[in-house]
Amino acid sequence: MPRVVRSAILLGAGQRGRHVYGAYASRHPDRLRFVAVAEPDRQRRRVFSEEHAITPSHRFTDWEEMMDAQLAPICVIATPDRHHVAPAIAALERGLHVLLEKPAAHTLQDCSLVLEAARLSPGTLTIGHVLRYTPFFRTLNRLIGSGRLGRLVTIEHREDVAYWHMAHSFVRGNWGRAASSTPMIVQKCCHDFDILAWNLATAPDPGRVTKLHSFGSLLHFRPENAPEGAASRCTAPCPAAAACPFDARRLYLNPDLTGWPVHAITDDLTPEGRILALREGPYGRCVYRSGSDVVDHQTVTMQTSTGATAALLMNGHASYQARTARYHGTRGSVLATFGADSRIEFTDHLGGATERIPVPTPGRGHGGGDTGLIESFLNSLDTPTPTQTSGETWYESHLLAFTAERARLAGETVDVDRIRSTETSGRLPMTNS
Repeated sequence: MPRVVRSAILLGAGQRGRHVYGAYASRHPDRLRFVAVAEPDRQRRRVFSEEHAITPSHRFTDWEEMMDAQLAPICVIATPDRHHVAPAIAALERGLHVLLEKPAAHTLQDCSLVLEAARLSPGTLTIGHVLRYTPFFRTLNRLIGSGRLGRLVTIEHREDVAYWHMAHSFVRGNWGRAASSTPMIVQKCCHDFDILAWNLATAPDPGRVTKLHSFGSLLHFRPENAPEGAASRCTAPCPAAAACPFDARRLYLNPDLTGWPVHAITDDLTPEGRILALREGPYGRCVYRSGSDVVDHQTVTMQTSTGATAALLMNGHASYQARTARYHGTRGSVLATFGADSRIEFTDHLGGATERIPVPTPGRGHGGGDTGLIESFLNSLDTPTPTQTSGETWYESHLLAFTAERARLAGETVDVDRIRSTETSGRLPMTNS
């Protein structure tokens, strides 16, 4: 079937909407074209519209008005986390093909509503679990499925979030408060749960998580930990600035940085524009007085149906940005590091030889996952082949992430199988509070 240009509407012209989906359309006008945008911020709406030659009549502040106009068969939703559910369901009810940013919703109950809407829709739903589309994690998944490790025994996943990324996104930024976004373990680690669930299902002895427990807290970014005399904003005279690794000026005023995360604080990247954003916006606040209430570290321990055990650790105080996975089986072990120095190494128990597994060169954005996701989504419309994260595959990661947060808050071991057995009935025995 020949490749065709697909027309789409965009909800949310912020970081992901403009700089990922919009950027792809600009690079590949032969594959994707945005014909309408809904964005409440006037400046963002104008900039995106001008970049994609969107006619004034197709520029909306309200997504419902745009949805009712039925302007394209594709709907890309890149709104804030707590504004995913209503537009996703509305688009699916209209039979649109939906590409929805993760997490799909801010509660597990709402995830079930989105899943049910997708089941009933003639359109399709793909969730933005970009790591599945990277050459790195595809290679790791194939290795685990090959049987070379034997039967899986223990699994470890680490999500090391660099200290500046933690401060940017999860202290000062959009995900600093669970009530206005989603819990840290959901927003950041639903990717990691997705990879874990995918690999467990692909192994020669397929399994799934049956029980889990979790510990974690907001340990550092608290008012009582602020240095003596620290100012409420980094733009004010602050006696602690020279010794503070979280001084906002050090990151955001660096003239060599023009992409993410700097373009998240303002569309005006001049020195004056950056200073103004730090003086008036959330990214100039002292990290200790920003009001963050999400965890800065969390560990989840899991039992699987095959008897293997797994652990996922999220650390928001790393000096580097990386994901690390260790899979130990009865015949071999794998150490995989996804970051600046990505590598996958397999060690065979028979002889002890270590082999570095070749990984195709990654593309731009999340190790090629951003482009891989969009292209897989578009290709699925050209052929009957579903995407990696369509159907019900995406739901497992959300189930595990929300259940991990429940376990942490309640201080109890949670029976994941019990939740699985009841979630489709609409009587979910849990809350996200």
